[in-house]
Amino acid sequence: MGKNYQSLKIDRSEITPKSLYLSRRDFMRSAALTAGAAALAACAPRATESNAGSSAPVDPVNTYTDELGNPANTFQQITNYNNYYEFTTNPQGVARLAADFQTSPWEVKVYGLVNKPKTYSVEELNQLFKPEERIYRMRCVEGWSLVIPWLGFPLSRLLEAVEPTAQATHVRFETIFAPDEMPGMKSLGYPWPYQEGLRLDEANNDLTILATGM
Repeated sequence: MGKNYQSLKIDRSEITPKSLYLSRRDFMRSAALTAGAAALAACAPRATESNAGSSAPVDPVNTYTDELGNPANTFQQITNYNNYYEFTTNPQGVARLAADFQTSPWEVKVYGLVNKPKTYSVEELNQLFKPEERIYRMRCVEGWSLVIPWLGFPLSRLLEAVEPTAQATHVRFETIFAPDEMPGMKSLGYPWPYQEGLRLDEANNDLTILATGM
């Protein structure tokens, strides 16, 4: 007999407000100032016992919080715990296997039910669509979550540029297929390449972003 499952209800208060996901602009400014301060500190005299304060390095990412006050995860945590089955099903093993993975030059091809199909380089995407900074709390169905400051732009801007036809109802995403570089793709347990989809109204939601970095 099958079990009945109910979707987890997410209140409006759980959705990141626009004023907060834009707040990472301040983080970027503080990160730049921190880098400058570190360079100056390297030229300063050594601290003595009388003037030495707390000198523990601070991860700028971790100084920001999401809309519920949860601190952003550190860069080390974010980049070393990943669901990337193309490499391995072990979230803590992806970073090691992907250390030498080449991500340039990469292209994003948009085609199908659009009036203006186009292939973009990643550099071109960053030039055509001004990146925004957003802090998102990502929840995985496997029971873990991360608070991540992303760089990217609303997916709706890309869709506007390629002009979906009246017949288009969904956006289908398909990842790269490179089993020689991604050892997890050699497994026969999944029909690679990975595919995902969004309804057109979901893709055009202002909170839906095409992430290009951190």
